[in-house]
Formats: sequence, C-alpha cells, structure tokens
Amino acid sequence: MKRNILLAALAVAAIALLCVDAHVMTALAHYSSGLAAPAAMAMFAAPASSFRGIQRVRADANDDPVKVFNELRRTVEAFKAEQEKALADIRKKVDDPVQTEKVERINADISRHTAALDEINAAIAALKLGGGGGGAPNADVQAHAHAFESYFRRDVKDGLRDLEVKAGLTSQSNPDGGFVVPTTMEATIDRVLGTVSALRSASRVITISTGSYTKDVNMGGAGAGWVGEEDARTETETPKLKSTEFPVAELYAEPYATQIVLDDARIDIEQWLADEVSTTFAEMEGASFITGNGVKKPRGLLSYDMVANASYAWGKLGFIVSGAAAAFATSAPADALIEVFHALKAGYRNNANWLMSDVTVGSLRKMKDGQGNYLWAPPTTPEAPSTILGKPVITDDNMPSVAANAFPIAFGDFQRGYLVIDRAGIRVLRNPYKVNGKVAFYTTKRVGGGVQNFEAIKLLKIST
Repeated sequence: MKRNILLAALAVAAIALLCVDAHVMTALAHYSSGLAAPAAMAMFAAPASSFRGIQRVRADANDDPVKVFNELRRTVEAFKAEQEKALADIRKKVDDPVQTEKVERINADISRHTAALDEINAAIAALKLGGGGGGAPNADVQAHAHAFESYFRRDVKDGLRDLEVKAGLTSQSNPDGGFVVPTTMEATIDRVLGTVSALRSASRVITISTGSYTKDVNMGGAGAGWVGEEDARTETETPKLKSTEFPVAELYAEPYATQIVLDDARIDIEQWLADEVSTTFAEMEGASFITGNGVKKPRGLLSYDMVANASYAWGKLGFIVSGAAAAFATSAPADALIEVFHALKAGYRNNANWLMSDVTVGSLRKMKDGQGNYLWAPPTTPEAPSTILGKPVITDDNMPSVAANAFPIAFGDFQRGYLVIDRAGIRVLRNPYKVNGKVAFYTTKRVGGGVQNFEAIKLLKIST
C-alpha cells in the first residue's frame, strides 16, 4: 500500500515537473527503476528531444558503450541473416510481406543502437573538450566573470565594459549590442555546438575578430620547365589566386527568466544560459550549413551550383547520378556510390566522410557490392563510427531524403572542403521591460560558413 502511494506521488510530481526540465524527468526515471515495474518506469521516462539536423546529447558519459556496441553487433548479424532470407524470396519470386516487415524492424533497431552509441561517444567527447587546463585562472577573467554575474542577476554594469577589455574579450571599450559573456560560458556553448552540429564537427572551424574572413586559393598556373645546367632560364608565369570571402551573420536567441530565479544564488547562471541557447543555436546553424542561401546566414553545402562531375569546374560541386529518376538503380544500385567514392581525388579520400540523413543510411544498409559484401559496416570498436566502403558515415537530417533530383549524399574531406567561421564573443543584452515579471536575455552569436575547396566534396544526385 505504501509503495503504491509513493508511486502515485511520484507520478503527480513527474507531471508537474514535465514543463520545467527534461533532466528532472530523466532523474525520476532512474530513481523509479529501483521501485516500480516496467510500466511505472515508462511513466517516468523523459520526453524525447530531437531536432532537425542535430541530435541532443541525451546519453551520459557514464553509460556503457561496450554494452551498446555488443548489442549493435548482435542486431547487425540478425539483420544480415533476415536480409538474406528476403533476397532469397526475391530470387524465387516469392512476396513475403512478413519477412520484409521483419527486415525493416531490425534495420530500425540498428539505427537506434547506432544513434545511442554516437550519443554516448558525443557525451564523452564533450567532457574531454570541457576539461580544465590545470593552470591558475586569470585575475582579469575572474573579475569579468563576477561583474557579468552582477549584471546578469541585478543589472549592475559598473566597470563591466573596461573589464571586457582587460580580460581580452574585446578590444573595444564601448561597443554596442550588449556585453560579452565570460569565457567559461562561451566554451560551454561552443562545446555543445561542436558535439551536436554534424557538419561543424567534420569541418574546419576558425575564430576571427572581424566581420568576415577572406581566403586566397592557389589555382595553379605557376610556370615551370626543364633546363640544362648552362641553359638560359626564361621568366615563368605567376600563380593564379582566387579570393573567397566568408562573412559572418548574427544568430540570436532570447530566453526569459523570472527575477526570483535570478535572485537564487544556487542557480548556475552560466549553465542556465548555455542550456537555453546552445541547442537553439546548434539547430539553426546546422540547417544553414546544409541549405543556407548565404543571405544573413551561412552559405550551405547544397546552395552552390552543381554540375555533372565530368564537367566539374572550380566554384561548382560535381555530382554522380544514381541511375534512376527517383531512387537508386534497380540493377547494381551500389555502383553509384562506388562512382562517387572514386570521383573524389585520392588525396581527399584519405580523410573523407559520407554525409547523409539517417533515413538514407537505413536504405543503403541493404546494398551490396559486386562480390556480395554489404557496403555499410557497423563500428569495429565502441568508439568507432559505422562506415560505407570503409569511410565514416556522418548523419545529418538536414540532408534531403532520396527523391527525384535531390542530392541526399555528400562525400568528401570536409576539413578541407567546408569552412565554419566563428566571430569571437557571444553577447548578452538584458531587458527587464519586455515582459512583466520576467527578464529577457537577448543573446547573439556571429557565425559564417561556406565551401572553401570545391574539389574536396562530391555529391550524389537522384537522377538518370
């Protein structure tokens, strides 16, 4: 009887806290596991959190990656066995919907286990990135952090502008647009961006202090020749350079807090603000890195001109066709992927990755090469990624699904091919007058992005 009353009380508390914090629900789920049956545990489960283009790092670094990895391996073996049965039915011209449904169900399980393993590894990576340097904190940085907390909680601005300069956060003593957040808060936000934004994690990221970044690319053209020891040397041509400018655009979020919350000294304001804005920033920039048009936002990978790879020219991305108007070819569908693989120069393949949505990965998992080997392979160790043709697979649901004239797959060395530019300094402007009883924190971050090397990335187009 007492146990039932306790479970009922926990259920009421869980409903009340649902709108407050998903992490609280997760804690209840963990606590209830020692008290209740599976049905009660489901009652306390945290609500799913997913966003287009990112996966929130829900896993804990203490979760056992080896256990998830072993479960994934068992599921993959089951998938292969059932897929072989389905292929045998096709060869016999037997339509078995039950067998097809079974294969699809196991395929979905593989996706779930792979995502769980990726989440655990991302959580571990986030902790490693957030490790302290071990040195004594800078006095000016500490003073700025204390002053910023006074501004954040009570709107006290005394000396904050000068402390920003002393702490090395800005070289301007009177900039517009709010105050620069402490370095620890910015590092927390950047750490989340780096672990949940798929293309950012694979690309080259630089930090600048100006409004744009210009990159000069050597297009070749420097003359050369063979000469004898005493022959005259004629003047050669100078190298041809092309300049590409990457402007940064402003990304903003505006979380609210009550003054009661701000007055509570036990609340870590740095963590609160980072939690509020980091996922929003990651979702917005992640979408722009794929489809952004470059107008007041980064220029996305798929916004550039695209041409058949045989007609490739600098400034355009080359593509290989799938062999069918709205899908992969019926006969030898894997050939298109092999062509994309070899369309990329060998020098870029060494550090290349596949980029596609999770749905597309699921469809490719059934493909085989000419020798009957599956193109997709599960991770070989808990910390390793899954691969296609031996190259890591990065999933980003901002990539389009397989459809007529779509570009659902990219393959390339994104470290050399795509550039992400962060403007140093995340700013906060406090506004206690926008909504009665609440304080708005207009938080801005400046970021840009675009293709920096058009040779380093190839695409697959769904077309004949």
